[in-house]
Amino acid sequence: MSKVRWGVLSTANIAQKALIPAFLRSENAEVTAIASGSDINKAETIAKKFDVPYTYDDYDKLLDDPNIDAVYIPLPNHLHKQWVMEAAKKGKHILCEKPAAITAADVLQMKKACEEYGVLFMEAFMYHFHSQHNRVKEIIDSGEIGEVKLMRAAFSFYLAGKENNIRMSSQKGGGSIYDIGCYGIHSIRNILRAEPSTVQVHGEVDSEYGVETEAVGYMTFPNGIRAIFDSSFNMAHRSEYEVIGTKGRITVPRAYRPDNNGGDGLVVVEKAGVQQTETVNSDQYRSQVEHISQAIIDGNNQLYHDLDNTINNMRVIDACYESIESGRLIKLA
Repeated sequence: MSKVRWGVLSTANIAQKALIPAFLRSENAEVTAIASGSDINKAETIAKKFDVPYTYDDYDKLLDDPNIDAVYIPLPNHLHKQWVMEAAKKGKHILCEKPAAITAADVLQMKKACEEYGVLFMEAFMYHFHSQHNRVKEIIDSGEIGEVKLMRAAFSFYLAGKENNIRMSSQKGGGSIYDIGCYGIHSIRNILRAEPSTVQVHGEVDSEYGVETEAVGYMTFPNGIRAIFDSSFNMAHRSEYEVIGTKGRITVPRAYRPDNNGGDGLVVVEKAGVQQTETVNSDQYRSQVEHISQAIIDGNNQLYHDLDNTINNMRVIDACYESIESGRLIKLA
């Protein structure tokens, strides 16, 4: 196999705007089919635009296609578990949009199914594949900013037209943490290379829709580091994190969507009043696609973003929602 043949389950905007173009840019993957569960005309229009040879009016029909090796799942959050399980049963490898599911318990069941049927699963945290984050780790490890004491992460945007947006549906896994707060949590855990011991979160829950449109969280780690994240549908766009040490700090102002700037990420180091900015370019969506596709080709289950990382992130998200509901600090095992 020189190229993995991918099928896309749904005509979601993220598939059209980001992932299908990334598949087209990749060297070891191609989109063979796209399925819609409700609008075959839309699927056919998208297929024609991207020169995808096959369309289906049913997800199961795509999963039954022997010419499909793997599937990309950008369905609404509450449907991830169902279709990951179905894809695994049909022997299809899986790239699934974040969050992988609604709870860590769901992801544990998904992991069991993927292991049982011998398929690879990766959650689509595309930002994780941009090389600016490894550069941040290198700077931290060099001791340039001293001992890390605090990390802050923020992801926000102003969501207009809330009444028609799936992000506002409590039944479909809506809310700012599931949608964008998960990035801040993920980057904190992965940059610090540690799991939090406590989480406390304040969330502003919309009285009409029953989902939190804003959240601010505080985490403590066993090594004494503290972390803060916030997510919001009610603020101007921010996509950033900051690591603060005893001698200096690192700021990453394009942490999650450097693709909006041609793939140019920025790593800003400030120490003793002197600021230096380094530009780091990556095609994060293409890198994500090529990474899992190569793992499938090689029969290698050593993914850069594996299921254990996904489960640990979901455990923190579970704790965040428990804290919002109870108003308490939550201890994690």
